[in-house]
Amino acid sequence: MLTATSVRTCARWSVAAVCGCCLLGSALIAGGDKKPRAGDLGLKIGVFPPGTINAITDVQGVKVGHTTIIEGDNVRTGVTAILPHGGNLFQEKVAGAVFVGNAFGKLAGSTQVLELGQIETPIVLTNTLSVGTAVEAVVAYTLTQPGNEQVRSVNAVVGETNDGGLNDIRGFHVTREHVIAAIRSATEGPVQEGAVGAGTGTVCYGWKGGIGTASRVLPSRYGGYTLGVLVQTNFGGVLTIGGAPVGKELGRYSYGPSGPRGQVDTGDGSCMIVVATDAPVDARDLRRIAARAVFGLARTGSSYGGGSGDFAIAFSTSPEVRYRSGESGRPRAILTPAAVSPLFEAALEATEEAVYNSLFQAMPVTSRGRTVDALPLDRVTEILKKYGMTK
Repeated sequence: MLTATSVRTCARWSVAAVCGCCLLGSALIAGGDKKPRAGDLGLKIGVFPPGTINAITDVQGVKVGHTTIIEGDNVRTGVTAILPHGGNLFQEKVAGAVFVGNAFGKLAGSTQVLELGQIETPIVLTNTLSVGTAVEAVVAYTLTQPGNEQVRSVNAVVGETNDGGLNDIRGFHVTREHVIAAIRSATEGPVQEGAVGAGTGTVCYGWKGGIGTASRVLPSRYGGYTLGVLVQTNFGGVLTIGGAPVGKELGRYSYGPSGPRGQVDTGDGSCMIVVATDAPVDARDLRRIAARAVFGLARTGSSYGGGSGDFAIAFSTSPEVRYRSGESGRPRAILTPAAVSPLFEAALEATEEAVYNSLFQAMPVTSRGRTVDALPLDRVTEILKKYGMTK
């Protein structure tokens, strides 16, 4: 039988053992039952098909890694790292952009991304008070990579949401080693979702949220490009799934009935969105794509509350728009603004489905005397059928 102590010990192991830590932590929270994703319930979001695994890693070369930290009865937090490619990101930067829906949050490194249109480090997500630690860790990781011996400036990109409701956030439980472990454990292929990594202690629409991902592939007539999204969901509003008013039907939504302590949920929280594509789009159009990802939250019912930090980071893996160290200039081929519109639709669809997956895959989490329930999928299935969203 797993205990909090065994998970805590595992969480402090070496970098090589971090994957085991994630699995133990997930077992403690989730129990091990396999849950369906949105598509498994027959829910069809949008008009474009998903990629092979319906994840951000459908974009070739993109990797994702998690460190899940579970200690005692009050630590539920972690780190999620997204690598645009498996090489030296500082020496081969990718085109990138940031869009801010509501700036109540901390997105380290965003100003330089906005200025230069480049991302030169892994993108790391964690909790609010661990941003500083994560920046330090990303810088340390970058400086130790072969070829970076003379580097004296690193723009680490780190985002966050506040998991203080389920996590002892003031305890600074995320360490440099946890962050580096998430980066080094990042892999291509299926992405673990729900209460893992940076989503371990997050809450979405009053239910257990977490990490979710999805992708879309454009038809060949639109270039055949792939776009993937990963979200860290920790926000509120009135949950809507495929158009069905699930939050209202379940009686749990912002500005609705007061909670168990008499509070009224005002839809605060945050959401971090990471968008990847292999389309050759520059920073200007990546910012437009990132904006559509933030807009995609509205499809799920987000109220973009005053205390909700809603950010999207977008990047292209296309070699056409990479920035290689020592290169002074070269011709490149990029999509025209008119050709980007299909990617807007893909970003809307993938973001919407990624949010659903973060909810569908999450298990209940208990911490600090509080239990946040998982979305009741049996009732959700009934509601979706009632409104004609599924058969």
